[in-house]
Amino acid sequence: MNFAEITGRSRQEASKWWERVSAKGSRPAPSRSMADGRAQLAAFGEGAARRFFAGAFDEGTPSLLMDRAPEAARDLIAGAERLLEGRFDLLGYSGLSFGNAVDWHVDPVSGRRAPLVHWTRLNPLDHEAVGDSKVVWELNRHQWLVQLAQAYRMTGDDRYAEAFRAHAVDWLASNPVGQGINWASSLELSYRLIAWCWALVLFRGAPALDPDLFMRMRGSIEDQATHVAKYLSHYFSPNTHLTGEALGLFYAGSLFPELDAAGLWREQGSRILIAESTRQVFADGVYFEQSTCYQRYTVEIVLHFLILCARLGLRVPSAVSERAQAMLDFLLAVRLPGGEVPSIGDADGGWLLPLTRRAADDPRGVFGVAAALFGRSDYAWAAGDAAPEVLWMLGPAGLSALEELRPAPPSGAPSRLFGDGGYIVMRDSWGRLANQLIFDVGPLGCPLSAGHGHADLLSIQCAAFGQPFLIDAGTGGYGQPTWRDAFRSTAAHSTIAVDGLSQAVPAGPFAWQQRPRARLRLWISSDRFELADADHDAYLRLSDPVRHRRQVLFVKPRYWVVMDELEGEESHRAELRFQFAPVDVTVGVDQWTQASSGGRGLALRPFATVPLDVRVVRGSESPVEGWVSADYGQRVPAPMVIYATDAPLPLRIFTLVLPCEVAGTAPPVVVPLLDAEGELVGLGFADGERVELDRPHGTMVHRHAVEASRIATGPNRETPESK
Repeated sequence: MNFAEITGRSRQEASKWWERVSAKGSRPAPSRSMADGRAQLAAFGEGAARRFFAGAFDEGTPSLLMDRAPEAARDLIAGAERLLEGRFDLLGYSGLSFGNAVDWHVDPVSGRRAPLVHWTRLNPLDHEAVGDSKVVWELNRHQWLVQLAQAYRMTGDDRYAEAFRAHAVDWLASNPVGQGINWASSLELSYRLIAWCWALVLFRGAPALDPDLFMRMRGSIEDQATHVAKYLSHYFSPNTHLTGEALGLFYAGSLFPELDAAGLWREQGSRILIAESTRQVFADGVYFEQSTCYQRYTVEIVLHFLILCARLGLRVPSAVSERAQAMLDFLLAVRLPGGEVPSIGDADGGWLLPLTRRAADDPRGVFGVAAALFGRSDYAWAAGDAAPEVLWMLGPAGLSALEELRPAPPSGAPSRLFGDGGYIVMRDSWGRLANQLIFDVGPLGCPLSAGHGHADLLSIQCAAFGQPFLIDAGTGGYGQPTWRDAFRSTAAHSTIAVDGLSQAVPAGPFAWQQRPRARLRLWISSDRFELADADHDAYLRLSDPVRHRRQVLFVKPRYWVVMDELEGEESHRAELRFQFAPVDVTVGVDQWTQASSGGRGLALRPFATVPLDVRVVRGSESPVEGWVSADYGQRVPAPMVIYATDAPLPLRIFTLVLPCEVAGTAPPVVVPLLDAEGELVGLGFADGERVELDRPHGTMVHRHAVEASRIATGPNRETPESK
């Protein structure tokens, strides 16, 4: 720690101590007359119209939403009705109940309740004491209050406003300043600030939002923003925690300029967001925590900041919008052929501000707002139906800007290397029936803590003819250590595990004992093929150090060959793992794995000079393997195919990965190629086509044969070679 960090940490600790020993955690609310309250409420509405998101004030937003996105509008109102009944859809959970009178401190999943003590006396990660704090916090972010507010603007129904009032009054009474779990994370306070700002704007004019409630909520906003400014995550989690907190301060300072510290909050928030947009994001657009979920969070934060700055007439360095577009370009490159963002690293299922209900992997709203803001036709192409978010944030003018664009896929090559972030995308087209493979050649998490990274070095994900087959297992949740560690272990990813060990050992729910790294050795891309060559050092910690090297060759557009090499001197157990989505998987006596879904398929088969045992695991709890999680708190069984051997090193395995346009298509005749010493050096096909090692360099090469396209996996499949 440098002097500035020591000083900052000491100041925060001293402040915590003073809060604990002082009689009161908050200043007394100033007494104001009813007339003054009415004037303040009126001034808020007039000022916010100039300083807040255009769509929240444009009277045409509700009718346009009903016209352009009627299904989303009906879903919004139906969700508001469920909220009136006390049923909450949070993260991956549906219909959660927190009691007839909402208990703001309970986790209904575990049944545990956090005690109402000073926030510094709570450990939010102690599942036994507080339950899953993530679930408690998701309720207390109050983003569902915004849904009530949207329904009010759509219908004018006072029931939604009355429910808002009742919940707000109860929350203020049940959460004294500084007391309880809902003060234990500055990020959670910031997300609540953002939600309250939206709710107050959208409920303007409702009888339930009277001067008294407005003044009480404004006073709490001041208390919460003061807390956030005092306890910014410069040292604890200088990632999306810090940027989310900065955005919360910017919101509060922008919407309530009359508050004493408003100017400081705006300046603090703006300074942090500008600086962190480049510190936390690599030049190639990859977010440094190696997580697509938190990458999307960061994009959302920057978009909100840029839109608010435009409304306020504030200039922002061009580097901020450039880095935002680089982040979006990465999401555009890795998105699956069907439009979903694949899971990489941790995903908590939340959103900065869900203005319409979307699945955790649905980025269309983010791309829609970005398309209208930046005038990008490729973002419009990825956006599809993004009218709700665009209307609420940018208003009818934003929707017109989006609809004036001519949606078109990116003009660049479908395959791309992200060298700074450590990802390679190999795909044959931008179409919905594309074949795509994602190769992870980056580090385990960010340089600071790697808290949201997984032990997934050199793992692959693969989609065939638009259908995802090999996927990341997801996150599961943060609360239960056994499941938490299993989902982020090497065993849950499509890579090689050595001696039954993960590439890294957890040191708590958001830390690791080791920080292994992968290294990209070579990347070649051409019209006919692509080759990536990488290795990692995770198993060099063994008494007999083992280095794992993996090459992936894409023979466009028909198949991939994955070559794994384990370098060492003694015998080890090697497990070549393939985590499938919840699809049908069979393994034949010939050791071909055949996966099928929606009429399409993926076939794969490893080849080695030593015997490979193969097994398929689904939904095992001892050990935990064969599970995938599409959203936080949810998990379902899914096939994990494991080819294993106990063999002396060095060991080389070639695996053919074959997209099948028609599921169950008979695999081609493939033979292992051996050199004079009996060493495996490649794969050969019946018609003479070969993939083999180029001896001087140790890298795979593709030897073309006449009519090689006959090994294509579907009838009448046209390839570049066959034209």
